[in-house]
Amino acid sequence: MAAEINEGSVPPYYREVYEALRCRTEERVPLEVFQRLLDRTDLNKAALGQIAEHVESTGGSLSKLSLYKALALIALAQQGKQPSPKLLENCIQELPKPLLGEPRDLLALRMQPTPDDPLTVAHSLDRLLARDSVQVELIPEKKGLFLKHVEYQVTSQHHKISVYRRYSDFNVFHELLVQRFAYRMVPALPPKRMLKGVLTSVSDREFIEGRRRALGRFINLVARHPFSSEDELVKIFLTFNGSDVQTKLRDAYKRMGDEFITNRIATQAKDHLPADIQNQFAASRELIRNIHNSFHKLRDRAEKMAGRSKENATDLLMFGRELSTLGSDASAIPPLASSQSTWATLRKSLKGLSVEFALLSDKAAQQGRREEDDVVEKLNFFLDLLQSYRDLCERHEKGVLHEHQKALQKYSVMKRQMMSATAQSKEPVSVEQLESRIVQQENAIQTMELRNYFSLFCLHQETQLIFTYLPMTYHILGAFVKSQVQGHTEMGEVWNDLQPKLGFLFGNNGMQPPF
Repeated sequence: MAAEINEGSVPPYYREVYEALRCRTEERVPLEVFQRLLDRTDLNKAALGQIAEHVESTGGSLSKLSLYKALALIALAQQGKQPSPKLLENCIQELPKPLLGEPRDLLALRMQPTPDDPLTVAHSLDRLLARDSVQVELIPEKKGLFLKHVEYQVTSQHHKISVYRRYSDFNVFHELLVQRFAYRMVPALPPKRMLKGVLTSVSDREFIEGRRRALGRFINLVARHPFSSEDELVKIFLTFNGSDVQTKLRDAYKRMGDEFITNRIATQAKDHLPADIQNQFAASRELIRNIHNSFHKLRDRAEKMAGRSKENATDLLMFGRELSTLGSDASAIPPLASSQSTWATLRKSLKGLSVEFALLSDKAAQQGRREEDDVVEKLNFFLDLLQSYRDLCERHEKGVLHEHQKALQKYSVMKRQMMSATAQSKEPVSVEQLESRIVQQENAIQTMELRNYFSLFCLHQETQLIFTYLPMTYHILGAFVKSQVQGHTEMGEVWNDLQPKLGFLFGNNGMQPPF
């Protein structure tokens, strides 16, 4: 839509705002400056979210036309209208003026100091969650087929497109992500197949559904990661509609290489690290390990509660059915009991109670699903993130550090060989070959040292992300309390309706109600 705005018809105010906000070295507006502009509008979060959703940004900045579109949407929102591209079409020839004050006053937004420490990750939880929301659904016509045929529809809210992916596509994407972002958190994929010998029609369906949920958590964590979400690999996976996404992904990785090669500060990472980085890393790792263990126990308890709600639903349904069976018994009442017995009329009433118990069962089942979808799934999402951090720590220790130590040992052996060859006055050719190999090894060690510092740099940033995500605890507890309140309220209403009905049934049969 931004491309449909004719720059020649843009009001002078728009141009003045653009000149006040744009970067001096390029004709674009930094995203953090635009964010400050949005904060200045005093619009509510919903309106700001809609504006941000409809404004395109690439490489952490907005183009001139994207800013013009944003200014028009801000003006519409300030008029109390819903800021949408469709509404913008109606006023494209006469763009409304936003209330932002004098353009010269907006210069301060650009002049505000930005954090000059690239080590700092300045993101809030809301901003991370708002980066994208990706739905992963089974394609309906594929449901119930063998696992190898399962296909998923992957829909990105940010890119506004749906693509179709198989598990093998996810697998290749994951492998390339780990290579491209070896020093970042990359969540693990769920297993490809179930354990042999445990497949049944029920377990098969449960496995497919569990894997769909896990793939959804994986792609959402990737799509919201501030350092990998804008990468070409992620963009290809979420938007490419061609016939061979795996080849497209591999070709893209071959062109780019890993993050160390493309990150502009990778070779200067050491300069930005605190002196006690190793101590900080060790302390953070231990703290996050303890948090991970606690959340694992919380998830297990939440799963048991959801399971009990489902079991309760089954028990209530069976209880009602047994009452119905009892009430449907048409056996004749023996003469010895018929003179004073009310059983003949009472049992007819029992049959109708199965409806209430079926409703109670339905409410209990809904409670179980809410606990599963709103509580257990949020806990699993956070656990996936925490596990990816622990995996990253292991990659750092077993990968970069281990390779660095091996290279130093090899270098030490080569130096000793060189000293021995010189002392024994060996042929110049062999000495020159050793010297050449030593130089190559020194270069390799230097590169490994730089990679080690970059790995620590990334670890420090990823640790900050974990703490940014920690307020999700509030979201999880809120979902837990809400599900319990809703479930108990709904079931309480049914029980309350059942109580007078039961009293009426007993009273009509000449009996004292049992309450």
